[in-house]
Amino acid sequence: MFKKDITPGAKSKVKSSVQRAIRTKITDTYPLLAPHIDEIIPKKSQLDLLKLPDRITLYALDTTPLFFQHMDDPLIPHLRIVHQFPSCFPRIRIDRGAIRFVLSGAALMAPGLTSPGGRLPSGGQTPVQDDDEDDDDSGEKRYEGRELEEGEVAVVEAEGKEEACLIGQLRVGTREIKEKKKGVVIDQGHYLGDGLWRMVLD
Repeated sequence: MFKKDITPGAKSKVKSSVQRAIRTKITDTYPLLAPHIDEIIPKKSQLDLLKLPDRITLYALDTTPLFFQHMDDPLIPHLRIVHQFPSCFPRIRIDRGAIRFVLSGAALMAPGLTSPGGRLPSGGQTPVQDDDEDDDDSGEKRYEGRELEEGEVAVVEAEGKEEACLIGQLRVGTREIKEKKKGVVIDQGHYLGDGLWRMVLD
């Protein structure tokens, strides 16, 4: 999605009514972000809208990119938001062997998630959401949440790494990934080092 460097288009101010709707949409999509929404988009702040190539809209606050959206797809947070609030999003994990492919812009494939180093949700009813999720020293508790459905936005963490490396919409649900163990999982995502990550807003 953002393999090449990006030159943002014209910047426009978001109307206050639209900004309120965006805040609501964000907390509806990512409920665990609700306690932090005033920190991310303060009520008195002014959001900017920037048009990016391929019919993508970027919402930014001053020079900080916050969320992007392709047409009518869900609002997806910039990885800097993910790194700031890592426990607020559904997460999966790739093994070490998949990292270099993901960071080169390749599609995320199922084997990177179903191998011994990969992790998918266990199918539990409630995701872990507090800061004590890693008390077992392995970080495994963070993957004990519910199965994720096709079309949901997922954060992709990497085996042995602290910060998420990719975020995007799932092409298939996690239950199907476990069953088939092959195929494309995310093919249009935002990854560390891509054009959106490198883009500088004036």
